[in-house]
Parts: sequence; C-alpha cells; structure tokens
Amino acid sequence: MTDVLTGATLRAPREGFRKYEEAPKRVRDFYRLNHENQTLDFVLDAKSRYTAPENRRIEKTMWDMVQHLNALVDDSDPDTSFTQIEHAMQTAGRIRADGHPDWMVATGFIHDAGKALAMDHGLPQWAVVGDTFPVGCAFSDSIVYPELFAGNPDSGHSVYSTTNGVYQEHCGLDNVHLSFGHDEYLYHVVKDDSLLPKSALSMIRYHSFYAWHREGAYTHLTNAYDEEMLPWVQLFNPYDLYSKSDERPDVRALEPFYRELVERFFPSTLLW
Repeated sequence: MTDVLTGATLRAPREGFRKYEEAPKRVRDFYRLNHENQTLDFVLDAKSRYTAPENRRIEKTMWDMVQHLNALVDDSDPDTSFTQIEHAMQTAGRIRADGHPDWMVATGFIHDAGKALAMDHGLPQWAVVGDTFPVGCAFSDSIVYPELFAGNPDSGHSVYSTTNGVYQEHCGLDNVHLSFGHDEYLYHVVKDDSLLPKSALSMIRYHSFYAWHREGAYTHLTNAYDEEMLPWVQLFNPYDLYSKSDERPDVRALEPFYRELVERFFPSTLLW
C-alpha cells in the first residue's frame, strides 16, 4: 500500500527485487550491450565529453530536469515501468517516512536525474543506466550477468584484465573509473552547486555500484574515505531498490512538497 501523506510504498518485500534470472528479455539485451561496450577507452572519452564543466551547456534547474525526464523508462530495471518522477517520489517518500533528514529525502528524489544523458545528449541507455562497475581492471563475477563481459575487448587486455589493472591498490574510488552512466554524470553536475553533504554525493555516485556496496567486491581498490562513506551508500540503496511497488504515488498532490525541498537544496540553475 502507499502512504498518502508521504508517497512512500509500505511493506515492499525484499525478495521480489533484482530477480535477473526472471527479468524480461530487454534487461539481458541491455546488459549485453552495456558489458560489451563499457571499456576503459569509452569511459575516459565519455567523462571528458559529458562531465567537464566547459562541455555542460544546458541550463536547467533541478526541478525542471526532473520534470523533463518524466517520459523516460529505464530499460535496465527489471522491477518497474514507472515514470522517473513516480520512482523519485517512491524513493524519497520512503526515506521521509523513516524520519531521515531532509537532505537525504532530497537526495532520494533527485538521485536519477543524471538520466538526462539519454534524453538531452542522445546517449544509448547502455551508457546511461544499469549497475556500475570499475573498468581498467578485471571484471568481478559479482557483477550482474558476468558472462556477458566475454564480448568486451578489455577482458582480453594484458593489463586491464588483471586484478588491479591500471590502478594502485587502495587508491580510492575517486581515482577509479567506473562504467559511465547517470550516477557519475549527476555527481559532477551537483558536487559544487548544491547544498548536499558529502555523504549524499557518495550516495549519488555509488548507489548503482552493487558489486561493492552489496557484494563486497573491489575492496582492494577502496581507501579509508570510501569505507567511511560505505554505510551511507548502504543506508540509501534499499530506499532506491525496495521502495518500488505496483502502486503509483499521487504526483499532483506531492509536487508542492518536493518542489520546495528540491529548490532548497538546489537553489541555482545547473549546467547539464
């Protein structure tokens, strides 16, 4: 059922989510493209093109961007076909219902706004959504559909296929290139132009990095700061994942609350 005051989905059963073996064919097809094309070279080029401030020329407020994304349906998600604003309200509503601070509610509401990459920059969904993972080092079996990396040219590279790859042990995730997508993009959009704390920025940047925060992989690359941020990412992730249900929030009724909240933490126009 849905809490009419918060938009939160109540009693979402954990066992009903991330069932990739039962996912629609479109999900496996998505991950085949994602795993074959997310190479280190691709990621370096994409980060240069889309995260550098001088290359972000679209001016929109955060609220306008969330509204703009309402037509997008995420092909990588086996759990829902809701619009982006409906999922945003589900996530934020559950966080709000559990009494977490406003900055975390705001983070829940905007955490997928980086999907603007698909609508405004024309990137295919395999370069925008889905679980994230390090490139430039060996792909972990903890990543969803690990067998699909067989088609990735980096899998046979003499350096990129090794445990550490191009990285130093415990270099820290800030120095590791993850597969490119909406998390990394949004992190760069908001990191210097919002009133969110650092823990919220880690939630945004790493909430799709399941191999790390859920499976415990890649700890040979993390440092003390990452370990400090890990509990925050783990706190946030269930709200993104387990707030999904078949019931839609009342978007019109909830809009005034979320608009005020978003404008409080994102008072300026952002470059996308």
